[in-house]
Amino acid sequence: MQADPHATPHTGPASPLHLYVHIPFCIHKCAYCDFNSHVREIPPWDDYGRALLAELAHWSRQAQFSGRRIATVFSGGGTPSHDPAELISEVLQQADKLFGLFKDAEISMEANPGTIEAGRFAAFRAAGINRLSIGVQSFNDVELQWLERIHNAQQAEQAFASARSAGFDNVSLDLMYGLPGQSLSGWLKSLDTAIALAPEHLSCYQLTVEAHTELALRHQQSPLCLPEDELALEFLRSTRGRLLEAGYEAYEVSNFARSGRYCRHNDAYWLYHDYIGIGAGAAGKWDVPDGGITRYSNLRSPEAYMRSSLGGAGAINSAETLPREKAAAEAVWLGLRRSGGVSQELFRLRFGVSVNELFAAALRPWEASGHLHITPEQVQLTEQGLGMADSIAVSVLTD
Repeated sequence: MQADPHATPHTGPASPLHLYVHIPFCIHKCAYCDFNSHVREIPPWDDYGRALLAELAHWSRQAQFSGRRIATVFSGGGTPSHDPAELISEVLQQADKLFGLFKDAEISMEANPGTIEAGRFAAFRAAGINRLSIGVQSFNDVELQWLERIHNAQQAEQAFASARSAGFDNVSLDLMYGLPGQSLSGWLKSLDTAIALAPEHLSCYQLTVEAHTELALRHQQSPLCLPEDELALEFLRSTRGRLLEAGYEAYEVSNFARSGRYCRHNDAYWLYHDYIGIGAGAAGKWDVPDGGITRYSNLRSPEAYMRSSLGGAGAINSAETLPREKAAAEAVWLGLRRSGGVSQELFRLRFGVSVNELFAAALRPWEASGHLHITPEQVQLTEQGLGMADSIAVSVLTD
């Protein structure tokens, strides 16, 4: 694995910002979903849009973001493609007015194949969206029904074709493996269907039964037949191999892209850059002078969020400041997910010490076992270490 040329320093008052816009409304909430999503028969789009603009204005007045332009915008949910194109257009215009968008800003939106057609894709493209992330999850209709998706495989392929017709030349497809009873060959068939469409980017995640979801309740009452660890690792390795053959670089454990088409917004999270989150349940983070970070999360209820934001004081539900050592541990935890790993030089610039100096005791056993590759330049997972990423992260976070 090579050092990442995109992992540039991000600290300082003039460093770029990243903006996340949360749209919490859905037509249907899937049982596995643990995101902040809410079903509303008629979403209050006007009030919600005004609340987003008010929150943007609030953050523009904060000293830690003064003079900093926005490099990427990502609209997630919920189902952002459920909203009017005018809403995202107004948010982007406000962001440009208050902060300034870089000319080459990456502006992404999540889209659901079940809520979109060609006319709306074109409207989103005209509004300023230049990258789509389509939540396909599977190209198998039986699996889609189990996942409670409101589209079928044919509609997913039609949605991709509609995106191309609307002028999108940067499209990602989200897929999910490790479903109950799913065979490796069945998964690879879905993956091959996605590859044949030739998207610029693919996100391939293993199904996780998240606490406090409807799926978790069902799993507790009647355990699902989920893959054991060894089979799950085979899913991951086969996915990486198949996509490498097809010309996709694994730039993160679960994310794959054609050359230069990695998701710059998500990569900013893994690089521990600063970002503003607006919307119900959105989160944000910024560096503080002593080497630590401050992060916050917004009120989760759309109605409570709108009342608070429109009141002019933002909509924070909770916030915390982490000291340097804990922030450094999070930076390693996130950075290890990247194929480029953690840059020793950039880590030292950010925290004043090398990764080794802070976390030698936690990392040396993983290096000795062949799960980590540690050099004066980088700290990276090996291929053997991919399946142990979470365990390695825990050892660092608890060191």
